[in-house]
Amino acid sequence: MPETKPHRPGFLHGLSFRLLLLTMFFIMLAEFLIWTPSIARYRKVYLEENLARAHLSMLAVDVMPGEKVSADLEKALLFHTEAYGIVLNLPDRRMLMLSKTMPPKVDLQVDMHIDSFFGFIGAAFSTLTQRTNRVMRVFGPSPKDPKVTVEVLIDEAPMRTAMLEYSGRILNLSIVISLFTAGLVFLSLQWLMVRPMRRITNSMTRFRARPEDLTHVIAPSNRSDEVGIAERELAVMQEELRAALQQKTRLAALGVAVAKVNHDLRNSLATAVLASDRLASIDDPEVKRTMPRLLNAIDRAVNLCSQTLNYVSDTKVRLNLTRFYLNDLLQEVETAAQSNAVPGAAFSWQNKIDDMLEIEADREQLFRAISNLGQNAIEAGAENVLVRAQMDGQWVVVDFADDGPGLAASALENLFQPFAGSARDGGTGLGLVIVRDVVRAHGGEVFLVDLERHDEEKSKGATFRLKLPQERENVQ
Repeated sequence: MPETKPHRPGFLHGLSFRLLLLTMFFIMLAEFLIWTPSIARYRKVYLEENLARAHLSMLAVDVMPGEKVSADLEKALLFHTEAYGIVLNLPDRRMLMLSKTMPPKVDLQVDMHIDSFFGFIGAAFSTLTQRTNRVMRVFGPSPKDPKVTVEVLIDEAPMRTAMLEYSGRILNLSIVISLFTAGLVFLSLQWLMVRPMRRITNSMTRFRARPEDLTHVIAPSNRSDEVGIAERELAVMQEELRAALQQKTRLAALGVAVAKVNHDLRNSLATAVLASDRLASIDDPEVKRTMPRLLNAIDRAVNLCSQTLNYVSDTKVRLNLTRFYLNDLLQEVETAAQSNAVPGAAFSWQNKIDDMLEIEADREQLFRAISNLGQNAIEAGAENVLVRAQMDGQWVVVDFADDGPGLAASALENLFQPFAGSARDGGTGLGLVIVRDVVRAHGGEVFLVDLERHDEEKSKGATFRLKLPQERENVQ
């Protein structure tokens, strides 16, 4: 059932909250993409600093030529460089400094000569994922003197701890940035979109509840963006829809009144027909001269009442599909049209159709539609009617042509419009409306075309084309 009040979603289900989460997610994703090379760079700089400290430690030893380095000094230097041992390869000699204890087994060798972007990223992630300490042999050029090669034996755990602390600082900063940015986006969205959308929704709901109330029309703002365009279009739509509903209401009331009047009028016309039959039996030349015109006028009035009642009552065409030969149906329509023609008037109906052409349709409704076209041709004064039918892929195309006076400009402008599309005085235009409704109910279409007929003299006339599907799989 439609809601009587606009449902306002909760904060966790609203558009603003979803955008808030998306903003935070995208910022965190961008920070992760920035953090990845940053942590690799941090590891590289950390190792280079260890090589630089090792180089400085060996320089302190080198300033004491000929003197043996004391054990305390050697221990202090190794402690401050956080190394088990240092090897310094100078261009002219090689220096070595080791702790008194036996150095542990080397688990990983790192060559700082190899400068690979993705290699450093992979090594950084490898360090972060380690659960146990590894002893690393790091060797590479001294950051201060590229001619000197330095080798150090160090633990990986201190470096991993420093990397985790660095990552934690980056994470905290990213969270602050994402919350601050997402909050600004949330407030901007509330102001620019959510509040105007709620205003539009409330206007639509109020209009749906009481469309006849003139105060329930949205007052569009002066915004030039998409929201402003939506507000202005909604205001125009509400005005047009209100006018259409008012017109439909008046027409519905008029239709009910006309239906009641037609019902009573048909009863009166039935009495007139009975009286006319008795008058026709009078042997008077003047009566016999005027009786055909009287009977024709009564028939037209009865037909007008019948068409009006059928149009008012048939709100939806319901189909009973069967498969039949189209030529058999057209012959029945021809017989009915010949009987409805003016006695003594020249009238010819010609069917040009394959006897074996089949169609799946509602036989009674299709008979009704084509009979209306025939009746329109007879009432317009046509003397010849030609009906052609052929297959066009999965469609059956039926052309209905007559040699009458054709359609006036006013009729062409209001074609298929009830009570406005008639080509003759006193007509209702309901015949073509019924034809269109029946054809559309079958899933087809009807339209006016201009065809040249080769087998008879070309006249003004009118040609209607009915395009129907040969088969209907699903009918609602």
